[in-house]
Amino acid sequence: MTLTVLRNKIFGYVVKPLQINAPFFVTMYILGVVCARLTIPYHPGEKLYHHLFTELLVDLYAICLILSLLPRRIRAWVRGALYLIIYITSAIDVYCYTQFDSTLTPTMLLLVGETNGREASEFLSTYLSANVLFGKVGFIVLIALLHTTYSLRRFAPKSLKQACQTLIDKIPTISNSLAIRLKMFASIGFFAILIWSVCVTAHNKVALWKLMTGRSIGEVEHTLTEQGHGEPYHAVYRLAFSIYANVLASQQIDKLVVAANKAQVDSCTYTSPHIVLIIGESFSKHHSQQYGYAQPNTPRQIRRERSGQLVKFNDVVSPWNLTSYVFKHVFSLYDMGERGEWCDYPLFPELFRKAGYHVTFITNQFLPKAKEAVYDFSGGFFLNNPTLSKAMFDTRNDSIYRYDEHLVGEYARLKAQAGKHNLTIFHLMGQHLFYKERFPENRQRWNGTDYKSLRPDLTSHQRRILADYDNAVLYNDSVVDLIVKQFESEDAIVIYMPDHGEECYEENRGIVCRNHSAAIDYPLAKYEFEIPFWIWCSQTYIARHPDIYRQILDARNRRFMTDALPHLLLYLAGIKAKSYREENNLISPKYDESRPRILKGTTDYDKLPRPKPQSAASNIGQRLTSH
Repeated sequence: MTLTVLRNKIFGYVVKPLQINAPFFVTMYILGVVCARLTIPYHPGEKLYHHLFTELLVDLYAICLILSLLPRRIRAWVRGALYLIIYITSAIDVYCYTQFDSTLTPTMLLLVGETNGREASEFLSTYLSANVLFGKVGFIVLIALLHTTYSLRRFAPKSLKQACQTLIDKIPTISNSLAIRLKMFASIGFFAILIWSVCVTAHNKVALWKLMTGRSIGEVEHTLTEQGHGEPYHAVYRLAFSIYANVLASQQIDKLVVAANKAQVDSCTYTSPHIVLIIGESFSKHHSQQYGYAQPNTPRQIRRERSGQLVKFNDVVSPWNLTSYVFKHVFSLYDMGERGEWCDYPLFPELFRKAGYHVTFITNQFLPKAKEAVYDFSGGFFLNNPTLSKAMFDTRNDSIYRYDEHLVGEYARLKAQAGKHNLTIFHLMGQHLFYKERFPENRQRWNGTDYKSLRPDLTSHQRRILADYDNAVLYNDSVVDLIVKQFESEDAIVIYMPDHGEECYEENRGIVCRNHSAAIDYPLAKYEFEIPFWIWCSQTYIARHPDIYRQILDARNRRFMTDALPHLLLYLAGIKAKSYREENNLISPKYDESRPRILKGTTDYDKLPRPKPQSAASNIGQRLTSH
């Protein structure tokens, strides 16, 4: 066998899977590109997935190769099933994007799973109409109709077949030898493109494998914070990822339900009639005037501190710099370093309900909605599960708002249902990205030009972002103060803590938001894990519980990590339970201050090497704290 013949055979084998499955390859390739184009977000600068054409080529070639290895009769059935799955999934993906401004997400799938027959019927009657076919979904239907028409060509009238053949015969032909050469060059060209496509898309395949093999929904979420994480670029990938995420969440839900059923309260003295927990969002201790920042962005909290009713704690860190992880560890009686997982332990609101407290949860983030990122799904799935929600909360809000101040109105509506003893949890949007969207326009105090002399190292764009963050902190100060006012005449105690810190162009770091994938050094821990934390007591509470107030004052300089917060809450309520650990209660005389504060389950915060102090003159970052 000559080298030329051998080469022709090799390249012939390369293109054979496409020859056998040509209609499948062509239609599914067109469908994949059209679907991607129809679901590009409206945001400025958004583009198609940069490896769409090459990765789609590789994926479809791999499917064609597998199909070509199947017996002919089985191949037809498998190919038909694939057509059905891909067409339906693509149509649903585009439909969801058209109706909800979001492609398939884990939350969307979760909502479908929790929908009963009546709700499904109402949904279909509301959202499904003939108008859908004249929108973006119509393109998917059109491709399917053209494909079906082509597939049914064998049943066309004889006259139509003859007419088509006549047109084909009029096309100029080329010689046999030239045709063979063109076929060979086409095979070589396709082989080269295929090899190149495999090389440039291999990284995403490896990253997708990592994404789809995470052991928990939290691990999957953390993978998505890494640079170069897997991109589910196709509707089928998005569906598979949504199913997988729900399976992982379901596994933890099952454990949480078991833990909830086992949780027991031995007794309760109802020490504090009104306990309020305010959970903020993305609040850096080092951007708080209350902790030494120069911009006057927490004036109301400072006034309350000067009155003596608000006690500021000086050495508090968050266990994670991801909201969902923080919520899991703050709500669970699990403490970092214990055996098992967070979902193996009861959630503190369950114990409050079993003790007889009326528990209200008012959140501006964790309400299930179709257009929800994995981060919110990961943080809220256990709060929104019907079984667990019923076990934790008596009342909760059903609307979210653009600005946090409206949560006070939600409380005014819900407090009519309150009991004699109450636990109220507020969850704010706080200073979550994007900062400019976290405060009303008429509440803006600073703009980028105010930072020109203070931060000459930043660009005008960066200074504008820094100003927006400080404005968001100032607005948050007013919201927190408004919440506290609701309890001034009550026998109440209020605890404030954000979920984690936030970076906003700290000196020599150039980071905004958080650096999730980095190893934890002290600068990262300082800005992303150190958080404000305070406890406010009403005048009535101080008068009736002087011992607790004294314990709070004595504890204000203790080292603390917020994963142990449930033990403080149980103590304030007077709840005795097997899960309570006095050594983890921040204000107890028996509090164990030596407990390791392990960040992200890997790094001991108190053992991180601290940099040597620098003079204020050489430290640009100090300008804002010494101005």
